[in-house]
Amino acid sequence: MAARFVGEAFLNSALGTIYDMLISPLLVNFIQRKKLNRKLVEKLETVLKAAHAVINDAERRQIEEEAVKHWLDRLKDAVYDAEDILDEVTTKAAIQKVQGNSLSRYVNLHGDGEIVTKIEEIIDALESIVNEKDGLGLKEIPVEDMSWRIPSTSLVGVHQIYGRDQDREAIVKLLLDVTNDGGISVISMVGLGGIGKTTLAQIVYNDDRVKQKFDVKAWVCDGQEKFDVLKVTKAVMEATSSSCSSTELNTIQESLKKVLAGKKLLVVLDDMWSYNYDAWISFLKPFKSSNGGVKILVTTRHDSIADMVKTIPTFHLGFLGDDDCWSVFADHACLNSAESHSRSDLEVVGRKIVKKCNGLALAAQTLGGLLRARKEVADWKFILRSEIWELPKKDSGILPALRISYHYLPSYLKRCFVYCSLFPKDNEFKRDELVLLWMAEGLLQQPKSGNTLEEVGSKYFNDLVSRSFFQHSNTDENLFVMHDLMHDLAIFYGGKFFSRNFKLKTADACPRHLSNGLVIDDSLFSEISEVRDCLKNTRTLLDISFETCNGYTEEIDLCGLFAQLKRLRVLSFKFFPLGDHDSLLDSIGDLIHLRYLDLSHSPIKTLPESMCKFYNLQTLKLYDCDSLEKLPSNMQDLVNLRHLDLSGTLIVELPESLSKLYNLQTLNLSACEELKKLPSKMQDLVNLRHLYIEGTNLEEMPKGMSKLKDLQNLHYYIVGEHEENGVGELGELVNLQGSFHIVQLENVVNSSEAWKARMADKKHINNLSLEWTSAEDGDIVDSQSEKDVLDKLRPQKDLKELSIRCYRGIVGWFLHLDSYPLWRG
Repeated sequence: MAARFVGEAFLNSALGTIYDMLISPLLVNFIQRKKLNRKLVEKLETVLKAAHAVINDAERRQIEEEAVKHWLDRLKDAVYDAEDILDEVTTKAAIQKVQGNSLSRYVNLHGDGEIVTKIEEIIDALESIVNEKDGLGLKEIPVEDMSWRIPSTSLVGVHQIYGRDQDREAIVKLLLDVTNDGGISVISMVGLGGIGKTTLAQIVYNDDRVKQKFDVKAWVCDGQEKFDVLKVTKAVMEATSSSCSSTELNTIQESLKKVLAGKKLLVVLDDMWSYNYDAWISFLKPFKSSNGGVKILVTTRHDSIADMVKTIPTFHLGFLGDDDCWSVFADHACLNSAESHSRSDLEVVGRKIVKKCNGLALAAQTLGGLLRARKEVADWKFILRSEIWELPKKDSGILPALRISYHYLPSYLKRCFVYCSLFPKDNEFKRDELVLLWMAEGLLQQPKSGNTLEEVGSKYFNDLVSRSFFQHSNTDENLFVMHDLMHDLAIFYGGKFFSRNFKLKTADACPRHLSNGLVIDDSLFSEISEVRDCLKNTRTLLDISFETCNGYTEEIDLCGLFAQLKRLRVLSFKFFPLGDHDSLLDSIGDLIHLRYLDLSHSPIKTLPESMCKFYNLQTLKLYDCDSLEKLPSNMQDLVNLRHLDLSGTLIVELPESLSKLYNLQTLNLSACEELKKLPSKMQDLVNLRHLYIEGTNLEEMPKGMSKLKDLQNLHYYIVGEHEENGVGELGELVNLQGSFHIVQLENVVNSSEAWKARMADKKHINNLSLEWTSAEDGDIVDSQSEKDVLDKLRPQKDLKELSIRCYRGIVGWFLHLDSYPLWRG
C-alpha cells in the first residue's frame, strides 16, 4: 500500500532556507572569526525545529480554527525576521571576504553587537510562539518525501476539450446567423466560475468559420468590478493593428470609429463583473454607426450583467456531464499511462472523485493534475476521503477541489504560487520574468546537478502549469494567466502577508509583499509617516506608482522613506518620480537585501556610483530609459548580477568593468541605437547565456566570442575581418537556439573559415538569416568563392525558415526546396 501523502506546509521551504544559511561555511567562518556566540545560532536552530515539527498540523487546521491561523501568522512573521537578519549576516560576511574590512564603499551594516541583540529578540519571539503549541493541541505530522511531483515533461501536448461540441456549435451559429447586420448584436454567456466559459469562448474565437466571417477580432479580459471603458476600447483599437498613443477616450473612440468603417468586428469581453450601464453605453459608441456589423460575446457569472448587455436571449452554460467531466479528469491524470491491470480500479475511484467536482471542468482538471504522477489506488482513495471536501467555504468561495490541489503541493510550489497573488486578476505574465522575481525573493531551492537557479524556477513554473494553477493565455502562447478562482485561492492563502489593496489605517496592515497598492500622490502626503511605519518590514514593492506628485520634494521626504525600507528584496516602479533622481537613487543604495531593481521607463540620464553598493543584486532592468546615457564605472562590484536589461537606452559605450560580472547570464542591449562597441573582454563572461544586440549600431563583435560556450540566445552576429572575431568564432557556440542572423558575410575570406562555424551542428536554431553587404559598383566578386562559403554554411535540415540576402555567388544548395521548407532569396 502506498504511503499516505500529507501536504507540505507553506513554511517548510522557508525553514529549509534558514537551515541552509545556518550551516553555510560563509556564516560559520564569519561567526568564528568574529568570535560571536555560536550557541546563540544553535539556539535559534533548535527553536525553529520545534516549530517545524507542528506546522503541518497547523496548516491543515488553520481554515477551521482562527486561533491556529493567528498562531501560524505570528510564526510566519518571526520566520521572515529570522531570514532577514541571517541574510544580513551572510551579506556582511560575503562583502568582508571580497573587500576585506574596507566596507566604507558599501552600506552601513549593523554592528556585531546589534546583530546579536536582534537574534536574541527573534529567539525570544519564537520561543513565546512555540510555547503556545501545546495549548492549541498542535501535533507532529510526518510528511512523505514528495519525490512523486510531476515531471516537467508532462507539459508536452495540448489537452483535449470535452463535452462542449453542442455549446460550440450553438455559439458559432449565434455569431454567424444573428440578424441585424450593420448594427450591434451582443451574446451573453453565463455560467459558474470554473465551469468553462473562457475555454468555450476561446474555442469559438479560434473557429475557422468565425475567422472567415469577421475582418477584425478582439479579445479583452475584463475581470474588474469597475468597467474600464478606456482600457477596453484601447484593447479593441490595438486589435485593429492601428496605433493610437492618446489617453483620451473620445480621441481613441473617434479613431476606432474610422478604422472600423465597413468592417465586420467580433469582440469577446471575457469575465465581465461590472453592472454599470452608463459605462457600457459609452463603450458601444464607436460601433453604433458601423455598417459592417459588430458582434460582442460577453462571458460573466451574473445574470444581471447578461440582462444589461444582451440583445438576444442569454446563453446559459451548463455543467459538464459525468462522462465528460470524467474525460477531463482522466486526460489530466494521464490515466492511459497506468498499468492495464490497475486502470479499471483507478477508474472506479476516479469516477467517485469526479462526482465531487459537480460538473466543473477546472475542478476536474486540477485534481487530475494532482494525481497525474500517482498510479496507485490507495493514493486516489486517500484524496477521495480527504476531510478538505467537508471544510466550510466561509466567505472565500474557494472550491474544495482547488483547496485539495493546493494542500498537496510541495512547500516550495505553494510559496511560488501564493506569490502570484500580487498580480492583478487576468494579468498576463511571462515565465522568465516571474522566475526572476521568485529567485529574488529566495523562493527557489539551491540547484543540484549543475543546473542554474533559473532552470530550477522554470521547472517549478512547468509543474504549476501541468497542475492547471497557470494556463496559457489566449492572446499569446508565450504568456500565461491564472484562472479567477486560482487567483482567489492565491489571495486566500497569501493572507495578510501579500497585498494589492493597501489601506493605511486598517489593523495589521503591514504586508511583507505589496504591489500596485501603493500610489504615492498628493492625497497621501499628510499620511506618509504611517506609510513608512507600515512598510518597514516589506520585502516587495512591485509596480509602485508615483502619480500627480506636484512638487513632492517640498512636501515629502521620499529619500527618507526609501532609506527606511531596509528589508526590500524587490523594488519595481511603474511610474518613477520626477525630481532629483540622483538623491533618490542614492537613498536606496543602502538596501543590502535588494535582489531585483526595475527602473524601466524612468527619465534618468545616469546612474550614480552608489548603485554599485547592491552586493546581492541579481536583476537590473533599465529598458526604455530613453534618456540613460551612462552606466557606473564600478559595475564589477555587482558581483551577483545575473540579468541586465538596457534595451532602448541611449547608452553609447559600456564600461570595461562590465566584463567582470562573471555571474551575468542575460545582457539585453536591443534597440540601443547609439551603441557602437561592446567591451573588449566580453569573452570573460563565461556564464553568459543570452545576449541581445538587435537594433544596435555595433560595427563588429569583440574578439574571442567562442569562449562563451553557454550562449543560447545570440540572435545577431557581425562577422569581423579578423580570425578572432570572424565567422569561425561561432563554431563552439553549439547551444544557440531560436532565430539567428549573420551579417557582413563578405568578410569571410575562404570556405575553410566558413566551415569552422559548424552551422550544421546547431540543431536548436529554427530560423536562419545569412546576409552579405550589397556590392557597390566596381566591386570585384568571386562568385565561385562565395558559393564555396555558402556551401560550408549549410545549416541543419530541420530549419523552419531560411533567408539569404544580397548573396553574390552562383546558384547553390539553398534552391533545393525539398531540403528547407521556407526560404527567402
